[in-house]
Amino acid sequence: MGKRTIPRHIGIIMDGNGRWAEMRGLPRLEGHKRGVARVREIIETAYKMGIEALTLYAFSIENWQRPQDEVSIIMDLFHDTLLEQHPIFIEKDIRFKLIGDRKRLSVDLINLIDFIERTTANNRKLVIQCALSYSGRDELVRAIRKIIDLKIPSQNIHEDFISQFLDTAGIPDPDFLIRTSGEQRISNFLLWQSAYAEFYFTPTLWPDFTKEEFLEAIYEYQSRERRFGKIYNRALNAF
Repeated sequence: MGKRTIPRHIGIIMDGNGRWAEMRGLPRLEGHKRGVARVREIIETAYKMGIEALTLYAFSIENWQRPQDEVSIIMDLFHDTLLEQHPIFIEKDIRFKLIGDRKRLSVDLINLIDFIERTTANNRKLVIQCALSYSGRDELVRAIRKIIDLKIPSQNIHEDFISQFLDTAGIPDPDFLIRTSGEQRISNFLLWQSAYAEFYFTPTLWPDFTKEEFLEAIYEYQSRERRFGKIYNRALNAF
């Protein structure tokens, strides 16, 4: 797999934990636990491949509408997993960053996230962005509010300027977005950032999305031509 064609930034909509459990007659919690194990495997694979950034869609703003007991289980699982992974982030030079609206998170979880972001801020091997309590539209609204509060003249507002106010500021836009579970939509994920991303949809439920399929997805990405609105001249092998 050629280094030049490996995507710098991959976003993943990790869908299907609940369905995976229900299909097996198990509590939904078991699906979420299995999903966490899969996250560890995919992070390790991305790390070894030299991918620069990995953004994982863990919990949308819309997901707050789920039953409260399931929401509590997910948040507790996230807290415990983050605490467990922190030494690994330090050891392997991985930076952790949360994107999303933190206001609805518990104080304990916010404090843990702040601590892990602060202690991994200078790590450079891989950036892991976790989208928690996130929606692309909400992210844009929050960015616009920040710009309005600063009273920026309209003539100074351009695409790069807006990007500085997004949750993903400083991180390259995703080259490749993967969604598991057979759904073919992006569900409010990285709406601004994914303007020119390549998409990969798989029927595989997230708990069954192995590193082998992750690599297959990247092979598929490598077979595509990314023109960004330009025309590719095959004869000259250039744009």
